[in-house]
Amino acid sequence: MADPQKAITLLRELKALGIKLSMDDFGTGYSSLSSLQRLPLDELKIDRSFLSGIRAQGGDAVLVDVIIAMAHGLGLSVVAEGVESEVQLEYLRKRGCDECQGFLFSEPLPAADFAATFLKRG
Repeated sequence: MADPQKAITLLRELKALGIKLSMDDFGTGYSSLSSLQRLPLDELKIDRSFLSGIRAQGGDAVLVDVIIAMAHGLGLSVVAEGVESEVQLEYLRKRGCDECQGFLFSEPLPAADFAATFLKRG
């Protein structure tokens, strides 16, 4: 992002090719609200650091609610990263989170193991 306009132009070209664009680790690092307006995004990925607060109301749980509502308001789908418990999954489902990923579903796998486990032919 040293040259934001060049990056935006490149991302628009990628999107024109049919590639979906996602902002990873939203809420940390270089991700910002102004980026959401400028970048041609399809998806927002909520950083796992926000999910620990889902065990109780308040704190991070409120931030997760706001991120989901904001992303949907901007026409973006939402992925929650780092889902580790059924409590977190149920909370996210009730708030309309589009997708979840994390150790609740699987540990990181090599491509061949993923295919053997999740892409079995019926």
